[in-house]
Amino acid sequence: MKRAHTSRNNMVVTLNGTSIKKGFIVCFILLFMTFLLSGILTSLKPEYRLTSSSINDLTTNIDGESFLQLLGAENRYFASALPEQTEPIKLSSLIFTVATSINPDDPRSLLGRELPGFSLFDSEIVVAGDGTNYTNMPYESPPPTEVLEQEREASINKNDVVNETNDEPKAPPALTTGDKKVVYIYNTHNTESYLPLLEGEKDPNRAIHSKANVTLVSELLGKALQDQGIGSQVEETDVQASLKQKGWNYAKSYTASRPVVQEAMASNQELKYLIDIHRDSQRKDITTIKIGDKTYAKIAFVIGGDNPTAEKNEKIAKELHALLEKKYPGLSRGIFEQAGKGVNGVYNQDLSSNALLLEFGGVDNNLDELKNSVAAISDVFSEFYWQAEKVNAETSEEKK
Repeated sequence: MKRAHTSRNNMVVTLNGTSIKKGFIVCFILLFMTFLLSGILTSLKPEYRLTSSSINDLTTNIDGESFLQLLGAENRYFASALPEQTEPIKLSSLIFTVATSINPDDPRSLLGRELPGFSLFDSEIVVAGDGTNYTNMPYESPPPTEVLEQEREASINKNDVVNETNDEPKAPPALTTGDKKVVYIYNTHNTESYLPLLEGEKDPNRAIHSKANVTLVSELLGKALQDQGIGSQVEETDVQASLKQKGWNYAKSYTASRPVVQEAMASNQELKYLIDIHRDSQRKDITTIKIGDKTYAKIAFVIGGDNPTAEKNEKIAKELHALLEKKYPGLSRGIFEQAGKGVNGVYNQDLSSNALLLEFGGVDNNLDELKNSVAAISDVFSEFYWQAEKVNAETSEEKK
């Protein structure tokens, strides 16, 4: 009799546990249906967007695998989309994340809303390069307003560097775009510079210069792509000077560069790829790597998460990252997505599905390291470009 009573108690506990789990799943499905309904209402009536945004903020705290596991508990079709080695979700951890918006694996979720200025680091790692984590992601550091007025003398002449000749003879490229300029290279933050280019400068916050700056990288990359048979157009407009002329602050840099890019696209229908080149604010131990007997300035890909073509831009970044990992392992810091408050979140990447933002090294990288990285990027990009052209040509033939 006592044994039967114990068995009955165990059955009640099991049933209660199952009921709780099913109840949570039902609630979650109801929340999901509410989210879908709010999306439909939002498309019909814009005034409902506040509610939709709130629900979206709640559901974004749940990762895709957990979401599929919850749906899969009721419909096995959803579970079939999960990877084979997926670990079972912990309901207690999931409930905590949804209720508090705190991710135990990401300390920024605890501190990001409390510390002033911390939102600048609120980016997502789409693909992590070797050694990349949430403590060393790329970030922009707006320059002090007085820097350009009191800038240091440059230790290099950009024209001399770009136009210097290499004694080693180069074989002509096997493939060429001819007279077509298919790559457009520009610099939204064109005054970003590198300490080794500025005579006697040691303060990373003052790595800014009107002439010796990141435009040097753009010029070198344009020339390197030409050597690979890929016609390139390097923008010479001083975006930061335009910004100052309009009386705009640094945060409106992309607004200032946007019409420049649009004009270039309108005047040259052959442009297929847009590359905005920047310099990161991280220090040398994070932005430098030695591969073989050469030292390189590491590369970071940045995607604007508020950009409607983000998925297509991300696809190209992933292909280039994979090629870098294969040919120059460790050179890429990875792919980062920036969106939401405190950042631009678009970076003019909505102008083309083939838009890229590249961070070339950081404030401490020197000219040799930058040159080596330019050579690596031109090598990888040319391989990517000609392969894409081959695929496009084959697709066109099949359609005929």
